[in-house]
Amino acid sequence: MGDEPPTYEAEPTTLPVADPEDLRDLVPDTVLEGARYGTLTLRAVSLRGDAARYRGEPRRDALLAVRFGTGDSALILIAVATGQRAVPGAHRVARELCEWIAGAVGSNQQRLTEDIHTANRGALSSGLNRLTGRAYGRLRAGATVRGLAPADHTASLRCLLLPAHPACRTRVFFGVGDGGLFRLRDGVWQDLEPEGGERDTVGGPVLGYGGRPPVRRPSHDPNPSREPNPAPAHGPFRFRASVARPGDTLLLCSAGLADPLRGEAALAGRLAERWGTAEPPGLAAFLADAQTGVKGYADDRTAAAVWEA
Repeated sequence: MGDEPPTYEAEPTTLPVADPEDLRDLVPDTVLEGARYGTLTLRAVSLRGDAARYRGEPRRDALLAVRFGTGDSALILIAVATGQRAVPGAHRVARELCEWIAGAVGSNQQRLTEDIHTANRGALSSGLNRLTGRAYGRLRAGATVRGLAPADHTASLRCLLLPAHPACRTRVFFGVGDGGLFRLRDGVWQDLEPEGGERDTVGGPVLGYGGRPPVRRPSHDPNPSREPNPAPAHGPFRFRASVARPGDTLLLCSAGLADPLRGEAALAGRLAERWGTAEPPGLAAFLADAQTGVKGYADDRTAAAVWEA
C-alpha cells in the first residue's frame, strides 16, 4: 500500500545475533495464535518488522494469549507489549511485562470474571489499574537493580479480557502506552482508543449489558493496605469496557499496525474488506493480511482480532 513499494523486503533476511550462553533469549520472527469460545473467534499474530528483519534485530513486540479457568467460567487474556526502540533487551522487557500482567490476572481470575459478568465497570477499572501499576512497579525495580533508567526499561502494554461464556459479550480493554483499539462494524472502522485519565478509571455499569446489579467489593489486590504504585512512566492507564454485537470485529494492535491503519486509507479499506466477513480467516490468511506492506511503516506488528458470531 502507498505511493511506492515498501523500503525493505517483505521476507526475513538476517537472523538476530545469538548468545550461546542464553539461547532461551531468542525470539521467533513470527508467532500465531487462535481460539474459539462461545460466540467469539480469536486470531492473533506478532511479526518482526521489515526494518528489524533487515538489520538482524529481534522482535520488540511480545504477544501472550492465555486461558484461565475452564468451561463457561473461563477468562481469556490477550496481552501485547512493545519494548523501547534502540534499547538493548527491549524484547525481554516486553515479554516480562506480558507474563507479569498475565500472572496477576490469573491470580484474580474468579473475581474479574464475576465483575465482567455483572458489568461492574468501576471495580474492573480500579482493579486492573492497580494490577497494571504493580507490573510496571516490577519493571522500575528491575531497572534499579540493573542500573538502568526507568524510562528505558519499560514497554507499552495493551490487553483484552474476553469471557468464554456465550451469553456474556462484554469485552474489556486496558493498558498503557501506544497502540490501537479498533472495531469493524458494518464495514466501517471505528477508533475506540480511550484517552488516559480519571474519567476512564471510574464509572458505572457497562452500557448495554443486562445482568445483575454491580456489587461493591474491595479492589483486586492481595494487599489492600499497601500504597498504590505511582503511575507508569510510559503513560496514563487506559480502560474501556464495551458490549459486542453479532458481526463485530474487535482489533487490538501495537503501534506498528495502528499507525498505518490510521495513516493509510488503502490499508484500512483492504483490512475492512478482508476482516469484515462473517467467517473469520484461518491463521495463514490472517498472517498474510497482517503482513500487508505500507510505504513508510516498517515496525513490528502485533494484532489480536476477535470475530463475534
